[in-house]
Amino acid sequence: MPTLQPFPFGAFVVGAAFLDGRAAFALGDGTVRIVTGPAAEGVTVHTGPILATARTQDGRTLVTGGDDGKVMQVTAEGAVSERASHAGRWIDQVAAGPNGAIAFGAGKRAVVLLPDGKEKRFEHDRTVAGLAFAPKGFRLAVARYNGVSLWWVNADAPVTELAWNGAHMAVTFSPDGRYVVTAMQENALHGWRLPEADHLRMTGYPAKPRSLSWSPRGRYLATSGSESAVVWPFLTKDGPQGKAPLQLANRGEPLVTRVAFHPREDVLAVGFRDGVVGIAPIDGSRPQLLRQGDDSPVSALAWDDRGARLAFGTEAGDAGLIDLEG
Repeated sequence: MPTLQPFPFGAFVVGAAFLDGRAAFALGDGTVRIVTGPAAEGVTVHTGPILATARTQDGRTLVTGGDDGKVMQVTAEGAVSERASHAGRWIDQVAAGPNGAIAFGAGKRAVVLLPDGKEKRFEHDRTVAGLAFAPKGFRLAVARYNGVSLWWVNADAPVTELAWNGAHMAVTFSPDGRYVVTAMQENALHGWRLPEADHLRMTGYPAKPRSLSWSPRGRYLATSGSESAVVWPFLTKDGPQGKAPLQLANRGEPLVTRVAFHPREDVLAVGFRDGVVGIAPIDGSRPQLLRQGDDSPVSALAWDDRGARLAFGTEAGDAGLIDLEG
């Protein structure tokens, strides 16, 4: 039977991640809490709220951006280091790339901190609203108003512009690098198949789909923004075009606010607006409830690398660590 270890932090849980096997929670009060046994030790990372988080690809540290204009890094042992500072800017977008590279947004500028300590800057006409590194090659996707810009970080190649009218927020690459998908300010997703840049339109949401998660082999893309977890199939070269999405873990009225695919299996963790957390197999078999609701939306979900533990957090500041192996 799964067991639940609760942590009443009392501050908005911005993000969750596992660092060297330890659960870490980034909070709106500027701290990161790291679980060590029965307790969660806190370290102050920002002088104001944490606005964005990303786990580095080696799984050892957490990158954070704050309203103090700083980009910080925290290890599993609680060691804190400053990576960049842009006074007067809110750093509300961060992404982790290959070999320890970090990207962050500062107004209309996307900045990549290279492994050797140098910076690479990319200017845009509109504010950076989303960042993602490609799974292969050193390429960065920058979501902004009216589309996405694709930059080769270590080359002088011209930028590739993926255009579609409207405000594009969160952005993600598929695990095979063939698709770029954004969550839009309207209740929809938009995508492009590379390299042709063919358009993919995914609509019908009653709310904004802010949380996106790919299945381990990239066959499905799960999203929030509806009464169910909406799961789009990417099983053919045309992606989801002309295909209906799967709808998992429908509980009626409460909307899904967070989704996170298991790292090894086609099983989806789902968080709801009323605080409920559950898991749902992609094959449509019965979902499993892991946490009762408390009327505060789930704001963070993260699996450990084995898929044995699930960390969650809510807007009200309640968090927890669920051990599925008991």
